[in-house]
Amino acid sequence: MTRPAPLPDAVLAALRCPLCGRPCTLDGRALRCPSRHSFDLAKQGYVNLLHAGVPAGTADTAEMVAARMAFLGAGHYARLRDLIAGITAEAAGDGLVVDAGAGTGYYLAGVLDRLPEATGLALDVSALALRRAAKAHPRLGAAVWNLWEPWPVASGAAAVVLNVFAPRNGPEFHRVLRPDGTLLVVSPERGHLAELASLAPVLDVDERKEERLDAALSAHFALASREGLRERVTLKPQEIRDAVRMGPTGHHPERLTALADVTEPAEVTLAFSLSVYRRKT
Repeated sequence: MTRPAPLPDAVLAALRCPLCGRPCTLDGRALRCPSRHSFDLAKQGYVNLLHAGVPAGTADTAEMVAARMAFLGAGHYARLRDLIAGITAEAAGDGLVVDAGAGTGYYLAGVLDRLPEATGLALDVSALALRRAAKAHPRLGAAVWNLWEPWPVASGAAAVVLNVFAPRNGPEFHRVLRPDGTLLVVSPERGHLAELASLAPVLDVDERKEERLDAALSAHFALASREGLRERVTLKPQEIRDAVRMGPTGHHPERLTALADVTEPAEVTLAFSLSVYRRKT
């Protein structure tokens, strides 16, 4: 799906210059602020606002992005996407939805499909992923940014912040959300993809993960609700390889050698936790 303009108006209004914090305007194929800082839009439609590098192994590689596109395109996380969209629809209305760690924009595009008046801003440190996100939906704008740094987003700009398998910056979640804003955090539950542990290192989820999540966000947010999603799916050999390569293990290709020997389908567990938080004043 292609977009009619490089950045939706609501996204442009929410973005701030990462160097001076002032609003930006679109001048041809560049964002410019009154201090004359300028950031070119890539031909794929996203804007890179980073003014410093990120540590190696932080951003998704081309191989990881390709694996994620293939795996998500097969529909294995479609129920999760629909559940995220349903929860977000109750809170966002016609406001701005900021996806912190949006990757290829799969979940944010699903939200925007459900909300015809809303706009989405995809933030991610991987320019390779945002090449895909920028084209995922016509009401989606994408900006490269390191989520651990103060975000180039106006305070109180977002109706909802999504955080799906991504770094969590509680103070910035709180700052960019409007007073009645909602934070939705999605994380794996214990047992997620556990059947693949014999093939390559996969995430071993701490059984106290939700307790630690609540504690980490408690200074700025109160837990409103939580629900889980668990299902069994059968993955083909290539889908097994994609499921492992699209995650953190994808940064360590030396750990993926056993995947070459996978020749049979496997039934695996998908397990997710969806936590809704309300912003504290």
